[in-house]
Amino acid sequence: MNAQQLTPPPIVPREKLDFGLDGDIAKYWLDNDPFKTRFFDALSTLFPVGEKFFITCVRDFKDRITDPKMLQDIKDFTRQEGQHGILHTQYNNRLKAQGIAVDAILEGQEKRLFGIIRKHFSREFTLGITAASEHITAIMADCFVERPEIFANADERIRALYVWHAMEEMEHKGVAYDVLTGVAQASYRTRIASMLLVTFLFPFHVFRIMSHMLQVDGFSRWERTKIWAKGLWWLYKPGGIYLPMMGKYFSYLKPNFHPWQEPVVASYEPWLKLLKETGNPVEAGNRLTADALARA
Repeated sequence: MNAQQLTPPPIVPREKLDFGLDGDIAKYWLDNDPFKTRFFDALSTLFPVGEKFFITCVRDFKDRITDPKMLQDIKDFTRQEGQHGILHTQYNNRLKAQGIAVDAILEGQEKRLFGIIRKHFSREFTLGITAASEHITAIMADCFVERPEIFANADERIRALYVWHAMEEMEHKGVAYDVLTGVAQASYRTRIASMLLVTFLFPFHVFRIMSHMLQVDGFSRWERTKIWAKGLWWLYKPGGIYLPMMGKYFSYLKPNFHPWQEPVVASYEPWLKLLKETGNPVEAGNRLTADALARA
């Protein structure tokens, strides 16, 4: 690491966590708002296959690695991503019960990622997709946990799930990038081209899945038009979801970029302490959010 890079925290796989996702959770669990809820629901449908893809792309280069620290980081990254897939599968089972075509969504993503992208692009490029996706996920996680008003009126169980996921994204955000640049030795061109592809495909598929969800929910065409208009303003307005993240997004385009030029979020250490104290991820997430809202 150069002088501009920070020392990352340890990557800690947290397994057998119970978020109570099989409980009675309202369909529109975030602000009783169909758009906001389905935005996060759509994200969840992408995680199980996406995490599998990320693990596979990092492991492509495992045989070239001799550094024990990097090998351990990959092992812990794999275990964390595996847990994310397991918990979001539980989340997605709720959606399936609501009539959402989760199986078809997963099959389509499997075909795109493994049947098309890994078939037609180099291993360096697919690892670039992984590193880019990890960067976008990390800065989104940064946004959601550091702006507690976004999840203030959310179901506590799903909020806690996303807080946990966010904190672990903080811990392993440099793993795929280090393999990409230090082991695969991918070019700057490959890194940027793969990021541009992710930048296009990620919102495209989220919005496509949301469109399906809102139709399943039974909203008329006019109702859906109003939901989309209000929701897109929530996402893209000044001070909304996306614009405050743009600085960190564009930092990826710098030739000398590294994920650990940015520290973990301020709420990371308090969350670790609360999780240790309570032993309960839902209670830890609740208390973290309550404390943050009280300070706001």
